[in-house]
Amino acid sequence: MGHMVEAELKARGIELAEASEDISATEKSLAKECVCIDFTTPEAFRGNYRFIAQNFKAAVIGTTGWNDIKADVIKAFEEAGTPMIYASNFSLGVNALFAAITKASEILKGAGYKPEIEEIHHIHKLDAPSGTAKTMGELVERTLGEKPIITSVREGEVPGIHTLTLTSACDVLTLKHEAFSREGFAKGAVAAALLTEGLKGVHEFSELL
Repeated sequence: MGHMVEAELKARGIELAEASEDISATEKSLAKECVCIDFTTPEAFRGNYRFIAQNFKAAVIGTTGWNDIKADVIKAFEEAGTPMIYASNFSLGVNALFAAITKASEILKGAGYKPEIEEIHHIHKLDAPSGTAKTMGELVERTLGEKPIITSVREGEVPGIHTLTLTSACDVLTLKHEAFSREGFAKGAVAAALLTEGLKGVHEFSELL
């Protein structure tokens, strides 16, 4: 993902100030002039989010697997006055999927539809279910009123496939997004970084689209 973000920055003519595996080693004078785009691991982000909040001009967080400390993360950024945009998935297509899920679930509420979610990712992905699948599940539960079963599959180098099926006695509705590469995530993350200019507070990417 780091290389994908670098390529997208270059394509847009945006300066890359630093690429680092240890964000806490970034010079504080440099950090305060920069937006941090974080695609690391859940463990790394847990150790770094306070440094990011306290030192960077703004942050875009694409790392997932930290929902259990979400309140602490939001508090750290709000107290530091550092704008932050986060998402379980920065793909514009996936965010369109979220909107479609919300609308479909609202229409089908109370009509006897049972939801199931399947997510398939590459074998290197550390969290399961994926953050995207969890977001899909939260949207379904909130709008349809039914908690979906979520199935996770890890195989090969699959960038990401997310499928929601809503099944009744009469029919089935399938909503699916398949990523061909990680490029879409990078494009969305850089777009989010540009949105931080003049932004205040902590926002989920889908709220800003």
